[in-house]
Amino acid sequence: MDGILAGLMGLLSFIPGIGAAPPPLWNGYVEADYVYAASPGAGTIETIAVSEGEMVTRGETLFTLEARQQRAQYDAALARAAAARASLENLQPGSRSEEVDVIRASLMKAEADLSLAQQNFARSVSLFSEALIPAAQLDQARATLASAQAAVEQLRAQLKVAELPARDAQQIAAEANLAAAEADAASAKAVLDTRTITAPADGRIERLYFSAGEVAGAGTPVASLIGTDALKIKFYVGEAERGQFALGQTIAVSCDSCVAGLTARVSHFASDPQFTPPIIYSRDERRRLVFLVEATIDGQNEILPGQPVSVGLSNG
Repeated sequence: MDGILAGLMGLLSFIPGIGAAPPPLWNGYVEADYVYAASPGAGTIETIAVSEGEMVTRGETLFTLEARQQRAQYDAALARAAAARASLENLQPGSRSEEVDVIRASLMKAEADLSLAQQNFARSVSLFSEALIPAAQLDQARATLASAQAAVEQLRAQLKVAELPARDAQQIAAEANLAAAEADAASAKAVLDTRTITAPADGRIERLYFSAGEVAGAGTPVASLIGTDALKIKFYVGEAERGQFALGQTIAVSCDSCVAGLTARVSHFASDPQFTPPIIYSRDERRRLVFLVEATIDGQNEILPGQPVSVGLSNG
């Protein structure tokens, strides 16, 4: 008799509305945060070193722009630095060449330029720490700051020329000229480096928007990458269900053809409802509100952007 009763109860559990309720599930989809690679300057694309779907590491070359003009400017800067070095080595006695008042006026301008360069460099450091600019642009700001500092040092040295014996004054000025020439060479090198664009992060090349020989504008993305931790899940929960989730909470994820045991961590709650009825939020009507929740997929796995998924509360 007990066996018959147990069998009947088992059959009743398959009838909707009878038996234990299944665990709640929420539907969502996978989305990727893309990282875009672009050049700070416009130019013709000379080479593309990667292909779509290829895995790359941070700092790996993605593409290069035609750089004959920048390379020539760098070579010229190196030549000026070599000439300044030779002048310093072969210095001969002479007399001062500039008046004190002219030098002081030039020094005031150079100090103003130095202050601006220091502000730009500090801003570049902040942007680079947030991965908003490439390393080459930070190097260019650093080189510009060095050039401004060298210019100030050069003029300060020239200011001393008027009070020093001819040979000593010229030697100081020649040393400052060499420092300025070397700073100009570093600045030209930084500009040349911006013609080679490297991967801003580890990841997979998702799309290439240009081909070799085409012209890319300044700041125009040439390639997009999916980072190694860029996949996240978006799903919607009702107003009464929000309390079941918390930031950092582990949730269970399942989808067609997905590996078993896939999990994610809740990383964002939207503060505003996605669908707001144009009425006062009564107790009955607020049940219609749904809120966006985002979760970062643990391990990223092989799941692809756009994949529909189901989200459940994890027992772990």
